[in-house]
Amino acid sequence: MHLSTVRGAGVVVRDGAEARTLRNTASVYDLANAAIKAGHSLAAEVAARGLGETVDLNRVAFDLPVSHPDPAHLHLTGTGLTHLGSASARDAMHAKLEGAESLTDSMKMFRMGLEGGRPAAGQVGAQPEWFYKGNGYAAVAPGAALEAPGFAQDGGEEPEIAGIYLIGPDGTPHRIGWALGNEFSDHVTERVNYLWLAHSKLRVASYGPEILVGDLPADLRGSSRILRDGKTLWEKPFLSGEANMSHSFTNLEHHHFKYPIFRQPGDLHVHYFGTATLSFADGVRTEAGDTFEIEVADFGQPLRNTLTFAPKTHGATRVHPL
Repeated sequence: MHLSTVRGAGVVVRDGAEARTLRNTASVYDLANAAIKAGHSLAAEVAARGLGETVDLNRVAFDLPVSHPDPAHLHLTGTGLTHLGSASARDAMHAKLEGAESLTDSMKMFRMGLEGGRPAAGQVGAQPEWFYKGNGYAAVAPGAALEAPGFAQDGGEEPEIAGIYLIGPDGTPHRIGWALGNEFSDHVTERVNYLWLAHSKLRVASYGPEILVGDLPADLRGSSRILRDGKTLWEKPFLSGEANMSHSFTNLEHHHFKYPIFRQPGDLHVHYFGTATLSFADGVRTEAGDTFEIEVADFGQPLRNTLTFAPKTHGATRVHPL
């Protein structure tokens, strides 16, 4: 089952090839809250409400598949160095002037995941890299523009799988499902020094258009591409799922939700799980007007966003004392 939010039609449910509106449902956020309150699955809640008109998802405009009524209570976060092959791209960016026998911090982190990122059931594994991207004000709908700030050095795509979670009244995280994500970053800034990773991640991001509800396939294969002037500038296979990762999803989820601040009732979380595919690692420099397209057949509609840059900023931001 897939869930999306279509402009002018509301919540849409797709089961197989057919997509239909969901009756008496204001939002996926409300739907998930109702399922938690009733103590049953999203599928059961959908069945209880019933379906309406058919929708052609190839001919609609999408909103974010799920959002929070108060954007400050939607958290955008992520983990890196989680995918087999991702360390080579990151390590090239973070290479230090050290002897050949020395490992960079990126490679050390990646090795920790290889050795301890898949703990036995009920056990705690290696802690991954973690970063904060922003709140709901940084969430960009599918089809809308990803705007790099005026001080940015780069605006680069990161094709990822995102987990979407709602915290229940008792503080229990509930997974709504999975979505394609573009964890938009500034790789030029990050390359200067890996301690600037936190700065490079404070950017807008997109996810959707569809949420896959239920189990995630272990081997996900798709494409990440950049279009410029209507032509493909760059394209590369996009691999994800646990068959292509050094960490298990349960381990990554634990290391996010182990913090009480991320288990506040009613909060919504969109957590990006990393990638091994970056155009920046292949020497591509993006430009305003480029279109990012991330496609995996298991998720249905691709995630598309254009790139824009805010005007260059001059001078320091002033703080006014009260």
